[in-house]
Amino acid sequence: MTETVIDRVRKVMDAASLSQAAFAEQIGLSPDKLSKSLGGVRRFSSLDLARIAEAAGTTVDYLISGREPVRPRAAARSTGAVAEGAGWAGIEAIASRFQNAYEVLQLLDRPRSIPDLPAPRADLERYVDQGERLASDLAEHLAGRGAGSPAGMDLPSLTRLLADHCGIDVALVEFPSRAALSGATWQSDAFRIVLLATTQEWTRARFTLAHEVGHILARDAQDLRADATPQPGKQKDYTEVRANVFAAHFLMPAAEVRAAWERTVADPQAPTDAELSELVVTFKVSPSALAARLNRLGLLDSLRRDRFRGFTTEICHVLAGRLDDHYRHRAESAVARPPLTPMAELLAAYEAGETTLRPLAAYLDRDVDDLRAILEPARPPRPLPEDEKGDPVFQP
Repeated sequence: MTETVIDRVRKVMDAASLSQAAFAEQIGLSPDKLSKSLGGVRRFSSLDLARIAEAAGTTVDYLISGREPVRPRAAARSTGAVAEGAGWAGIEAIASRFQNAYEVLQLLDRPRSIPDLPAPRADLERYVDQGERLASDLAEHLAGRGAGSPAGMDLPSLTRLLADHCGIDVALVEFPSRAALSGATWQSDAFRIVLLATTQEWTRARFTLAHEVGHILARDAQDLRADATPQPGKQKDYTEVRANVFAAHFLMPAAEVRAAWERTVADPQAPTDAELSELVVTFKVSPSALAARLNRLGLLDSLRRDRFRGFTTEICHVLAGRLDDHYRHRAESAVARPPLTPMAELLAAYEAGETTLRPLAAYLDRDVDDLRAILEPARPPRPLPEDEKGDPVFQP
């Protein structure tokens, strides 16, 4: 016999070892309403199921479907010590926490908006050409939606751009120390998400983000996919090559780089360190990434490219007189934070009475009671009526 929602509710009630009346009180439902729901006369609402799941320590998905939420599994390429050890398990746990939030929002009829995005062109066989075309196609997609160019955007602005116009949520997370990874990504029909490791190397965070977006566009991330620090020019995996080429073209479009070069460099045959540093500040990439891009575009010879690669992002900001910007960007990439769009939807659902605080607390990895204390502060005592205040007390 097929198990129903009512059967599963009865099962968790039995496991709780509470009477029907006590269980009804625990979930904030009258005994009469619970009785009618268990008898099939009244349908369980989404809020009822959320409260039952919270009280029973289970999930709404289990009550409705009988299965635990599908957990992310390692992509075939994620092997070795990271995939097999505690580091990978920690990354899977982080990804599962966010996935649960998307599933709750779908159950509450608040699904994540997922616009169509460009895909690899079937007529392009070379992965390098595919990466370059994906970058130009995404630029057209963004322009069609009235969005600005990603070139030169700081990390918060870039994450908002991707969330608003691509349906890609970005989280900064503290990866397990054993993982030695800089990013991970995963997509399904219901969501697209990129996990970035918190770091003070903010140019790496931006390039990793663009790299992971390249995997999403190329449809490489149907399973949870984790990446070490992108190393342009050194990968043997062609999908990694494609993602790196995409990232370089996405963050440093040829037309914008050439225009900035003409504005900034007085003598194209002998660009100064200060001028090249100004371009690093403009495009918010590492000196190494900028030098490679300028060389590919025929703007910087190999000798100057190799020399400038030895510079640091901090030194470039010193030479450009923009050291404060460097420290601000470093702070932006060093603090963990979840994607804002799902968090806002979970909070709105709670405030609308559609669910409890449990999904939001799980999403934020916070204790429910701690979160309730923040969102439901104690109300100030009601002032007494004039006739109940009594006589004033005078001190001698």
